[in-house]
Amino acid sequence: MDFTFTEEQQAVVEAARAVFSDVAPDGVPSPALTPGAVADTFDRPLWATLATSDLLGLVVSPAYGGAGLDPVALCLALRESAAVLARVPLLETSAVAMAVERYGSAELAGDLLPRVVRGEAVLTVGAHGRTGHDPAELAVLARPDADAPAGRGELDGAPAHWLLEGVQTVVPWAHSADLIAVPAHTGEGRTVLALVAPDQDGVTLAEQFSTNGERYAEVTLDAVRVRASRLIADDGAWEWLRQLLTTGTCALALGLGTRVLAMTAEYTGRREQFGFPVATFQAVAVQAADRYIDLRAMEATLWQAAWRLAHGNDGSSTEGLLPVAADVAVAKIWASEGVRRIVQTAQHLHGGFGADTDYPLHRYHAWAKQLELSLGPAAEHEEALGDLLAAHPLA
Repeated sequence: MDFTFTEEQQAVVEAARAVFSDVAPDGVPSPALTPGAVADTFDRPLWATLATSDLLGLVVSPAYGGAGLDPVALCLALRESAAVLARVPLLETSAVAMAVERYGSAELAGDLLPRVVRGEAVLTVGAHGRTGHDPAELAVLARPDADAPAGRGELDGAPAHWLLEGVQTVVPWAHSADLIAVPAHTGEGRTVLALVAPDQDGVTLAEQFSTNGERYAEVTLDAVRVRASRLIADDGAWEWLRQLLTTGTCALALGLGTRVLAMTAEYTGRREQFGFPVATFQAVAVQAADRYIDLRAMEATLWQAAWRLAHGNDGSSTEGLLPVAADVAVAKIWASEGVRRIVQTAQHLHGGFGADTDYPLHRYHAWAKQLELSLGPAAEHEEALGDLLAAHPLA
């Protein structure tokens, strides 16, 4: 394998590090000390800086003002953002933008994507279903609105409007987003992806708070009318978006784990016991080495999944390979297990200092738990991987 990044991808890393270098992980109240959310919205000044640095258009094609890069580039930027716990919807906005360009209409892409690049449109997605344990697309029903007047969305007898009914839980940044991408089923075995404004009729947002203290929402849809121009009916759109979101979550876990391991190395290198740095003790060194192995496994499986997504795999097994969903599952297994072990070992090796709320490690621990469980814990992806292996036996 060649994990060498291209010049453009390396430029993304440099630009992202420059932007995120001024971000303080403790820039908001501690989630351990704050009832409810640590802030009402995301870091909007940072969002504006990302826009002026052209990082919001990384994966948007030049036709809409973006750089036209791939999921690997996005994951590199996400890795840098997580190292400083940057509170921005970079993953959700970029992933939905890619899905719109890849599967949506030219009209929708032309209207939405230039605004995304300029930082004027914030996007999020309901990816956890009604409970967080059921498929997200089954939590919402989409049906044609027979009573709606015909309009521009009506082509070849297709409905001009759709009605959405259902609930999506733990939707990140829903209170601050301009549009929420909602996967839904039609009752006929098809899955569609609808873009819904949080303030439109029939949409109700109930406050929820994530493990890391962010303001999320349970989104209830009661006969919400969506124009056909804001609905993506391609059968592969939601599955591809879900895989990209999962891979991006792995990139966030990698960035967080990398920073936590560096913090642990710095601390154990200067903390002395019996006149020697504790990093020189065999028990400490072995634990740190095990976590380094976790980190390298997280890295290798992440780039494998991101590379396959970037190279247009359609989800089927080809040339003796499992579908790309298998690579995504393996990456999430390692990300969930690895980031959990890394922060637990870091807490242990920091001793009581790791629990000090004046020191940022406890924030990384809270974020790690959120990332571990987002879009499914390791056990869920192990089950999915087993199903894929059963359905696609390798020769």
